[in-house]
Amino acid sequence: METKEDYLEAHYMQRSNWLRATVLGANDGIISTASLAIGVTAASLTREPILLATIAGVVAGALSMAAGEYVSVSSQTDIENADIEREKKELEEMPEMELQMLAQIYEERGLKKETALIVAKELTEKDALGAHVRDELGINEINQANPIQAALTSGAAFTVGGALPLLVTIFAPIDLMEYYLYGFTIISLIILGVISAKTGGSRIRKAVIRIVIWGTIAMVLSGFVGYLFGVNI
Repeated sequence: METKEDYLEAHYMQRSNWLRATVLGANDGIISTASLAIGVTAASLTREPILLATIAGVVAGALSMAAGEYVSVSSQTDIENADIEREKKELEEMPEMELQMLAQIYEERGLKKETALIVAKELTEKDALGAHVRDELGINEINQANPIQAALTSGAAFTVGGALPLLVTIFAPIDLMEYYLYGFTIISLIILGVISAKTGGSRIRKAVIRIVIWGTIAMVLSGFVGYLFGVNI
């Protein structure tokens, strides 16, 4: 028999925030680091410049990813907090209008007018601000932003993703390194697509195709730039 815990675990939206940051960070780490390495490899005859560029790419990319996520999600949090404060003030100044607005929301969702008003009144009596934050502003515990979590998750995921192409630049033979990078990166992206699809409960084939196509485009263009503008080092 299905328990309540099993039912709750089936709702993947609870994982959306950290899963998005993890997949984005790992995907960016794999693709951007591999693309950088491929571009330098196409213009280099020795391993040292490739290693230097790849290591610098991983460090800079991880820090940039973490900082970018923190700033972005912090901005979202500031907007949410400002909306909540505004809603709190409106509830104090015009509670009846806010009650009618809440009832209208429920009516638009399918409840009869009388039922919608009863629901709005009962929820207002229990937690007026919570009802408006959830149903008027659309903010809840699942989708509420967490800047620190997003920053740490993205930075760590980028580092792990970027470490995969870095290992190729360390161990692959220099004359075949570009091909090793292409192959290993495609395999890494396929694995990432499968993991993200399974974790998020989405279709594996769609996730894999999407991530592999865009990753391949990025690497091919980077290699082309390396050949076009590169000077053998």
